[in-house]
Amino acid sequence: MLYRQKKDTYIRNYDGSGYITSTGIWNDRMVNESGTVFLCALSREPQTLDELAEKIIKSFVDVDKETIKKDAEEFYKTLIEDGFIIKGETKEELDAKDTGFTYTAILPKTEREDFTPTIQRADSDTQEFLEKHFKDKPHLTSFQIELTSRCNERCVHCYIPHDLKLYDITEEMYYNTLEQLSKMGVLSVTLSGGEPMCHPKFKEFLRAAKKYDFYVNILSNLTLLDDETIEIMKEGNVSSVQVSLYSMIPEHHDAITTVKGSFEKTKNSILRLIENDLPVHVSCPTMKGNKDDFDDVMKWCHEHKIRAQTDYIMMAEFNHETSNLAHRLSVEEAGEVIKQISLGDEDYQKAIMAPDFVERCNQNCFNLERRLCGVGVSSCCMVANGNVYPCPGWQEMVLGNLKEDTLLNIWDNSEKIKWLRGLKMKDLGNGECCKCDKAAFCAPCMVRNANESPTGNPLEINRHFCAVAQKNKEIVLNWREAQFKKLGK
Repeated sequence: MLYRQKKDTYIRNYDGSGYITSTGIWNDRMVNESGTVFLCALSREPQTLDELAEKIIKSFVDVDKETIKKDAEEFYKTLIEDGFIIKGETKEELDAKDTGFTYTAILPKTEREDFTPTIQRADSDTQEFLEKHFKDKPHLTSFQIELTSRCNERCVHCYIPHDLKLYDITEEMYYNTLEQLSKMGVLSVTLSGGEPMCHPKFKEFLRAAKKYDFYVNILSNLTLLDDETIEIMKEGNVSSVQVSLYSMIPEHHDAITTVKGSFEKTKNSILRLIENDLPVHVSCPTMKGNKDDFDDVMKWCHEHKIRAQTDYIMMAEFNHETSNLAHRLSVEEAGEVIKQISLGDEDYQKAIMAPDFVERCNQNCFNLERRLCGVGVSSCCMVANGNVYPCPGWQEMVLGNLKEDTLLNIWDNSEKIKWLRGLKMKDLGNGECCKCDKAAFCAPCMVRNANESPTGNPLEINRHFCAVAQKNKEIVLNWREAQFKKLGK
């Protein structure tokens, strides 16, 4: 019998803790030290139980091979049952079983449960899992590379100043960065921009990323997608392609990108990715220009079994220019979106109607000693000029530059990243947020604070988002009260 990890399964050894994740079943798992030995014996090449046992036995003392084989068979059985690995008599049988992601396998039940706007899978779940695991021992697992700041669209809400969209990453820096990421055991690499396909070497860069067995994501508007790129994505088993679709009304979408015809190109490219069984994730940022359109985008995505989400949050440009915020929803407009998203979710409605809901909301205050943010715990980013920064959008917070330093040294020793990791909730707004009664409806964010602050202060409270949290709370509690009145309670 032959054993092999599936093509959409990725395995890493994080300081003696084994980790396996699948982009096909949107699941992951951590195993203990001994389980790590069994896990890391697997590969993308077929191996017999004897061959696996020969590799495993080297890590144990006074254990015979038959015992190892028995334990390995039992260990791998659970991974097979859960869809992480496959076994078969021949390589051909393994290939037949290794179907990978396909839209035809997504049933209406799955669509109903998992493809709602308020549920994000794969990337966010994995990232959350890893951040929790590494909260006391930061380990870089996810890295975003801006291939180019150039873009063929000029979206009205973009946090990157349009006059700075000029630069491409050099080939030398790109390949050197991949090498460093591989040595650090990084799991996920996201290729972004600007528009990454504007880089003349995008296709070569995409092929190279898969050679290191990274879980590869692409952030793109898809207007430049062609047949060759689709084939490279399929050959490299790209894990996720994220694209923004602002409206199903072409004129509204094009008004946001400021490029006529962009809607048709993006929509048609999404359909081509679906035809080729490439996982698509649609983001629909909601702003004044499409505040009445996002629901139709969600419905279209659900009909096509695409993961989708909307977001009514908009941040200022990273150089503190705020002209793009003219397109941000007012507090009242954000409230209307909240009503549609939150109160259209049956599971959330059930939670709201729970007898102890109000009590739990009132008790839900921010812990003074809670880590303020997950930045620098398991992920960070870089731009085309080599600057490394904590998270997308916070390009002013430069942790170091890869022309002058190694990524490992920046990750371990940057004074700024150490400062960020050490921040607690009590540091935000001099502790004001820890006394707030809207904590259950708020998610403070340092990059939003910093970008909108004239001084770039990430600990300065952003009053707009305070007002949105208050509106969120009012909407939910008023809805709850109205439901109880209907029920005569």
